[in-house]
Amino acid sequence: MSCALVLPKNILSAVKSRTLTLRRQALVSCGSADQHKSLSVRLSQIKSSGLPTHSHFLRSPYGSFNRLPPDAGVCFPIMSISIKTPEDIAGLRIAGRLAAELLDYLTPFVKPGVSTGELDRLAYDYTVNVQGCIPACLGYCPPGMTPYPATTCISINHVVCHGIPSDKKILKAGDIVNIDVTSIKNGYHGDTSRMFVIGKPTIAGKRLVDLAFGTMWAGIDAVRPGGCFNDIGRACQAYADANGISVVRDYGGHGIGKGFHEEPHVNHFPVNRPTPKFEPGMVFTVEPMVNAGRYGVTMLNDGWTVVTKDHSLSAQWEHMVLVTETGYDVLTVSKGTLPPPAFVKGWHLPENL
Repeated sequence: MSCALVLPKNILSAVKSRTLTLRRQALVSCGSADQHKSLSVRLSQIKSSGLPTHSHFLRSPYGSFNRLPPDAGVCFPIMSISIKTPEDIAGLRIAGRLAAELLDYLTPFVKPGVSTGELDRLAYDYTVNVQGCIPACLGYCPPGMTPYPATTCISINHVVCHGIPSDKKILKAGDIVNIDVTSIKNGYHGDTSRMFVIGKPTIAGKRLVDLAFGTMWAGIDAVRPGGCFNDIGRACQAYADANGISVVRDYGGHGIGKGFHEEPHVNHFPVNRPTPKFEPGMVFTVEPMVNAGRYGVTMLNDGWTVVTKDHSLSAQWEHMVLVTETGYDVLTVSKGTLPPPAFVKGWHLPENL
């Protein structure tokens, strides 16, 4: 599940009212990432209908920079980025594989005439009763929002992300569909999503699905020790620009581990500020949402579903990425995982899945 950046009102007010002198003071006082205090909001596990649920939220303290003037010159504190231990990495690898295998299981059911509500019930049953996992999205509740009511996010056509499954939403030929799942196993989160083309694809739909896949891999392949998170944004944006599509700016990837949404927020477009450097042991998602039209999005009245403002098609793929000593590894792999595009040189599918 993607992470939204929310700029707190007090920070936004300060940005609008401060002078250039104060901006310079903010930059000077910013300091290194490890000097910043962590800010977190956690919600306790909720109980609903006797179903296992998991809910917590870490709120980004610095907000959506694409809404600020490029010369704002303000440096906000960021949370510390955890370096995973070998035990953590092993746990995340298991959780990531199980999330990918859940998508493998759902694949033959994703076809014309099936409702997204039925797909969600299948996902819940497999997650809980077969895999012995907890569905992380079910009951997920950021402050000020209502708990997310489903195991999966299923987003069709112009829905960008967080589409709520329903028995009234029936898949039809030509649809493009993203299914996003997050499973918790032994306290670790596995978060991944894939695109599905329903029946005979449209030319525009198939093209966008393929370009979304390439955009994700362009971002992943930019990861290496010594680089920084802005490298992901630059790579995703360059790939999208070269192919005439846009990158959504309101949502992005996130750190992941025992927490669902950990630091850092991962932008899929370049930002005009310093970003943390990659270090071995960091784990995060790369999950660019790309639109056939403009990048603007809006949220529907249900408080969750995000759609393109211009009603153009949208697509997204997602993997969990581990920074290694020499490059990166992908943790959300299974027998149904597609190999990377030919331009990717830094990783290949493991032989024994």
